Amino acid sequence: MKTSAARPESLTPPELPDDALDTVAVGRRIRTLRKEKGLTLDQLGEAVGTVPSQLSLLENGKREPRITQLMKIAAALSTSLEDLLSAQPVDRRAALELELERAQRGPLYSSLNLPAVKVGPRLPTEVIEALLGLQGELARRLDESLATPEEARRANTDLRVQMRECANYYPDLEAGAQELLRAVGHHNGPLSHHLAADLAEHLGFSIRFVSDLPHSTRSVTDEKNKVIYLERSTRSEHDPRSVLLQALARHQLGYGEPEDYADFLRQRVNTNYFAGALLMPQKATVAFLAEAKKRRELAIEDLRDAFAVSYESAAHRFTNLATRHLDITCHFQKVHESGILHKGYENDNVNFPADHTGAIEGQTVCRHWTSREVFEVPDKFRAFEQFTDTVAGTFWCTAITERHSSGEYSLSIGVPFEHVRWFRGRGTPHRSASTCPDPACCRSAPEGLEAAWGKVAFPAARANTHLLAAMPQGAFPGVDQTEVYQFLERHSLRG
Repeated sequence: MKTSAARPESLTPPELPDDALDTVAVGRRIRTLRKEKGLTLDQLGEAVGTVPSQLSLLENGKREPRITQLMKIAAALSTSLEDLLSAQPVDRRAALELELERAQRGPLYSSLNLPAVKVGPRLPTEVIEALLGLQGELARRLDESLATPEEARRANTDLRVQMRECANYYPDLEAGAQELLRAVGHHNGPLSHHLAADLAEHLGFSIRFVSDLPHSTRSVTDEKNKVIYLERSTRSEHDPRSVLLQALARHQLGYGEPEDYADFLRQRVNTNYFAGALLMPQKATVAFLAEAKKRRELAIEDLRDAFAVSYESAAHRFTNLATRHLDITCHFQKVHESGILHKGYENDNVNFPADHTGAIEGQTVCRHWTSREVFEVPDKFRAFEQFTDTVAGTFWCTAITERHSSGEYSLSIGVPFEHVRWFRGRGTPHRSASTCPDPACCRSAPEGLEAAWGKVAFPAARANTHLLAAMPQGAFPGVDQTEVYQFLERHSLRG
């Protein structure tokens, strides 16, 4: 943010409180106060130096106001900025109107493809109550139908909110990783295989590569005999350094058996973060990214190559450091070739597809997004860049595809238009438009195809078992513990 040394302190705008971005509530508060003052949009616009059409967008919650603009509006309405931002409904009717406005902008109502009901003084209170009651009951029944997998989805959603709030940056994990690196004499640059092995030795572990690792695991740690077992196969889809460091991170962070699925996810995210901070140390990685930003040449593939890691590891590490150290908000996606979103993170307000609970895992990504368009690009050697106009704004994304045993996936990093100037590939000619979650965007078939095949095509869907069992059973979800115990029994007997 630019500042002026000569600017009087009294003119410095105060910081917005954490809840000030409820544009619907703030907009309705402005409208209520304006009408109480007997002002028209034209009169208020003249008083604050804003055209009436812009004020109308603010009042309808369709535009996020600037702090300086809110200060002028507050002064014109003879109120304080704090009172304007408190946005407390003046009575029950106002509270109901506000609740209905919010409900109609939520993912559940959007998914129904119903027209929006104009909320105003002519709409009877009992109609508002009925609409809210219907939506509440629909949400309740959907909650019931989701049953056990709902716990997994809610845990994922809660964790994603926490990650967004801290910009996916965890200072305590960074500090712990730096301390461990110093203990083995690493001070700068990428972490070599040799130093990764030194870390294991420093923590008292030996490493064994085996060919019979349980198929549901990447590694197995024997805490009793201080042995970490890794896969010997040369066809492994995971960097052995990363797998080893994740096992060491779990030990170093003192994690045991997860208490529930939310704890399992928290442990997994933290161990992956800690391993990434070891593999791509903060000091060296930030220096590399800052220099690339200075040259306006930021590129995830360059970070990948500089630290000899996978593209996905480089992309995740970029999300850790981009906002805190580069002042860049961003989003990350991992999308299957079928269009299913497997992983996602954002702090740039991109509109990921979501169910009514806010969960994004298992949702279908818009066909026009870069993460889907990249599958049709013949050049698989270089990254593909594209601008996409969405209902949440224009985003620039860069993506590649990788093939795994479960199919082909795209990995993409995206940023709002304002940040594209720092990235290589900003001159891409590729541009698309997405109006999702509007079904007419890409989910409904074109009229001609629908007319020709709508009543005669009956496909048999392939079961997505990962969605049917969103929360696998067992202490360590997704792992066959009997197989793990049998494995350890075999290897402990061999000595």
